[in-house]
Amino acid sequence: MIAIIFMPSSAPTAIRYPSQDIRATVDVMTTAYEDVPFSELLHHPAATARRLDAVRALRLRRRDAGDLALIRADQLEQDSTVVDFTARLLAGLVRTENTAALRQALPDALPWSVFLPEDDVEAMLAELVDTARGAAALENLTPIALLLAQWRHSAEIYADPALHAVLTREPDGDLGSVPMPEDETAE
Repeated sequence: MIAIIFMPSSAPTAIRYPSQDIRATVDVMTTAYEDVPFSELLHHPAATARRLDAVRALRLRRRDAGDLALIRADQLEQDSTVVDFTARLLAGLVRTENTAALRQALPDALPWSVFLPEDDVEAMLAELVDTARGAAALENLTPIALLLAQWRHSAEIYADPALHAVLTREPDGDLGSVPMPEDETAE
């Protein structure tokens, strides 16, 4: 068992081993991000940016628009490296046909995946590998987040038998005529 204790790194920490004395300074991020009003960045940019010494990112709350994130460039590069590694590892496991290891780890990573049928789990793994590789190459995680949200919604439907029955039954009778789409040719 490994215990990790998070403490501010104000002074070097001595770690004693039987034959040696090792001193090191360790910077520890105590939280992933901190919520900050966007106006704080506008009014106190230097002080707000210094807060990144204690957290990985700042979530800048805006009243009339989506929130923004402020993150150090080196942290962004580290995160990108981890995503790229993870995507390549995932792809390598699939390419070597070690899907048993992937399937075994999947419920830990995505607990809701237990509600998906076997065929859907296989399809999700294949899509996840392809999407993760492409997203890592583009340095854009949005496609992965979208794919996971879509599969999660599918799992929610399979987990609720009444909802699944409603969404998969054949419609009663004719649903009527469908209007022709308007011609939207650009000239």
